[in-house]
Amino acid sequence: MNTVVFDSSVGDDAMRRDLYNGQVYVFAPRPSSAEFCDFARGMIERAFAPYDPRDAQHVLPVEQFVAILAELKPKFIHHPRCKDLIQAMLADWRCDLGETYFDVPRLRSMAAGDYLRSGIAYAFHPHRDTWYSAPPCQINWWLPVYPIASDSTMAVHPRYWSEAVPNGSRCYNYDEWNRTGRKTAAQHVKTDTRPQPRPEIPIDPASELRLVCPAGGCMLFSAAHLHSTVPNTSGRTRFSIDFRTVHRGDVLAGRGAPNVDSACTGTTLRDYLRGTDLTPFPGDVVARFDGPQSQGSGASGASLVPGEPSRAVRA
Repeated sequence: MNTVVFDSSVGDDAMRRDLYNGQVYVFAPRPSSAEFCDFARGMIERAFAPYDPRDAQHVLPVEQFVAILAELKPKFIHHPRCKDLIQAMLADWRCDLGETYFDVPRLRSMAAGDYLRSGIAYAFHPHRDTWYSAPPCQINWWLPVYPIASDSTMAVHPRYWSEAVPNGSRCYNYDEWNRTGRKTAAQHVKTDTRPQPRPEIPIDPASELRLVCPAGGCMLFSAAHLHSTVPNTSGRTRFSIDFRTVHRGDVLAGRGAPNVDSACTGTTLRDYLRGTDLTPFPGDVVARFDGPQSQGSGASGASLVPGEPSRAVRA
């Protein structure tokens, strides 16, 4: 099922089931999401002062722009206020905070044109997060910090929900990426040579569905959805926030989206913190998911334990 649902009042359990089946949810701003974007906007504008951050690319050398982002983005990621704001959002969306775990938020920037598309402002090619060791029950939350339009948003590719895409995930290990690739992001200014899973066939451009919501609004979609960065032709830099959630019960029960083509190793589950007290997943639970992603996952209830075949994998 691939539909877009706007401002639904459905409960969290039903929404997760829909997301695991390919639906996308789009929401207008709520008090918590608007506050989160207000907080991010304040940090961004202080960092780029005296310039409007959306227009700074037209007056700053790209190396100076990168230097600002290299300081701003880690500061945002690790700011304790961000965790409070995510917890408030999860409560606003009626998630069970005792069962819902989240990772730290990322502040994304996408400059207009070809000013900066690499490294710390990487323009993501079409990909599934499951190619990057994400669990099949991961849900992506994406919020634009400033108003966006179809020429400065992101896109999903619904055609490929159940259609395998040959890709390089077989060469990806999340632990290795943390040791090497992530730490060198600010060094890649003109081009990005870090090895990342990519499609190995052309993606049909007609498959693209561009989603737009107001600043402070929110889009939710499964980590298994093929999605991409839209080329920014708006003339202004786009800033957005994203974070991810998993539900503990779904992790343990093997619930999630079907795995149609991921063959990476490792897991991102160590990154997640419980919504009530920021406790991470127990190590013995996480260790069960360190094997190949291709041997797990599925909304059909297939096992996620390495070594057991998955009924949800499709050729």
